Parts: sequence; C-alpha cells; structure tokens
Amino acid sequence: MKKQLSYLWPLTRKYNSRFNGQLEVTWSNGRKVLDSSNANYSYGPLQEVLDFGLSKVNANRASPILLLGLGGGSVIPLLRKKYRYYSKITAVELDPDILEIAKSEFQVEQYQPLELVCTDAEAYVASAKGKFGLIIVDLFLDLSVPPQFFSLEFWQQVEKLLEKHGKVLFNAGINNAHKEHIASLLENNILKINFERQEDVQRSNTLLLGSS
Repeated sequence: MKKQLSYLWPLTRKYNSRFNGQLEVTWSNGRKVLDSSNANYSYGPLQEVLDFGLSKVNANRASPILLLGLGGGSVIPLLRKKYRYYSKITAVELDPDILEIAKSEFQVEQYQPLELVCTDAEAYVASAKGKFGLIIVDLFLDLSVPPQFFSLEFWQQVEKLLEKHGKVLFNAGINNAHKEHIASLLENNILKINFERQEDVQRSNTLLLGSS
C-alpha cells in the first residue's frame, strides 16, 4: 500500500544519526530512498553512480567483496541481482544508526552470504585479514569524503587486501570536490593499483576505477 500511495505523494520517516545528523527514508514514486539533509545516501542517484562503476570494473564474481561504507546498502542488490556476484560480501559501516536502517528499512540481510561490521573503515583495513577480488570504497559524511580516505597509508592497506588482478571502485567526490586529493592519489608512484578516473558520472560524481 505504501508503494502505491507514494505515487501520489512522498511518504517520509525521519531518523537521527549520531554521525550523519537527521536522515530520511522516503517512499517516492514507488521507490524507497535514504537521504541526509544534503545528499542521497542510497537507492537514488547514488545507486546509479555505483551501477555505472560496477559496469566498468569487471571483477571476478566468485571472489570475496569488501564494501567500505554501507549506507542503506543499495550497491548490494546490484551486486547480487544485476551483476551476479555470488561470493561473500563484507560490509563495513561506521554509523550504527545507518546500519539498523539498512537492515530494517532495506532488508540487506536477505543478500547472503553477507557480513555486516560496525566499525571505522580506516581501522578495519589496517587489521583485516584475507583477500578480496573487489573493494568498493564509498565513504561519505554528507557531501564529503573524509580526508584520511585519500591518504597513501589508507590505500597501501587497501592494496594489501586485494587479490592479484583485484579491482577497486572508489566513489571519490561530488561536483569536483577533492580535486587536489584525487590528483595526488593518481600521481603517486608507490601504489601498485592503476587508477582510471571517470568524471561527471550521472552529471555529479568522480569515480576512480582501480586494478591491481
């Protein structure tokens, strides 16, 4: 019934997040989306940005996946249903309030095998074991990517977690934000990840597509 009514007028439920302020889950035109006060967090334009990125990375569908930054989890049904990845997904989310929204509003736990980890992504990659065929980095606070996720130290840890010929999808900024950080990452000669930049994805985002 909510889905049908949403074609007539949006239906919104508000949540308070300790890290992201007020969040809204809205049924609009038959679609449920998660938004912060300034940005779409899941199942709207962001899902379309990540869909574009996944169409380009061509990772091994049988290899484990690491998702840094869950949000509402909109990339997970893309991985499972559209791109047919069937291996375990480990999703790391700092904000426990968003994690609960992903489970209760968007039912991400249906997409097994799935491990949900509530911790800081920087700390997670520093201590994680194992290897991943695809690492998705989608770490925003509202409209910005925190600066530590452009650091060489962070990406050296990410590099250690990649399988040989593993792939990276990094959602690196909105509306030309973080240009200097992005340029510095692309120009480094230490990482063995080869990045390709995709600008103005869905007329807004910059993606970095990496291969080890």
